[in-house]
Amino acid sequence: MWEELAVRLEGRAVVLEPLRLDHEQGLWEVAQDPEVWRRMLVRAGESRDLFRGWMEEALDPGYAPFAQLDAATGRPLGSTRYMALRPEHRSLEIGGTWLARGAWGTGVNVEAKYLLMRHAFERLGCVRVEFKTEATNDRSRAALAALPAQFEGIHRKHMLVRGGERRDSAWYSVVDDEWPEVRAALERRLESKLDR
Repeated sequence: MWEELAVRLEGRAVVLEPLRLDHEQGLWEVAQDPEVWRRMLVRAGESRDLFRGWMEEALDPGYAPFAQLDAATGRPLGSTRYMALRPEHRSLEIGGTWLARGAWGTGVNVEAKYLLMRHAFERLGCVRVEFKTEATNDRSRAALAALPAQFEGIHRKHMLVRGGERRDSAWYSVVDDEWPEVRAALERRLESKLDR
């Protein structure tokens, strides 16, 4: 079933489309806000070369990347991906997510996480979906806790980012036993957010 890893996933606010080279220009146009990249591993919005490098890395066969598109207009909003793919353990990570600031707080990120987790648990047969974020990224950590994903701890000096800066990473996960409760919570949140 993992051959169906990157498929089009449609929601009411966002469509996740497998990332293609022809998404590059539209994504570049919405990637110009430095705040979007402040907590990312690279600041790809700073130059076209950095963005092209981000795009090439995202399209690496070790990932299943998606363009996040506005469901009503098809306008690019950002990107996300499946990563740390471990089909032998029925496990993967959702990460590499960035969104245009105009999409923050609109329900797009919640719905994207919902679509990705639903696909992972219900179609791919995953038993674990994990997330990690910079330990000092309070906004991201609050969003993960609100899914609700379980906090698993801090990996100290977990990785080097942005030219050698050491990053502590906060790890979260949802496992298959928790998915029905998480799914119901996300559906309630989406109903209140998107039915205004």
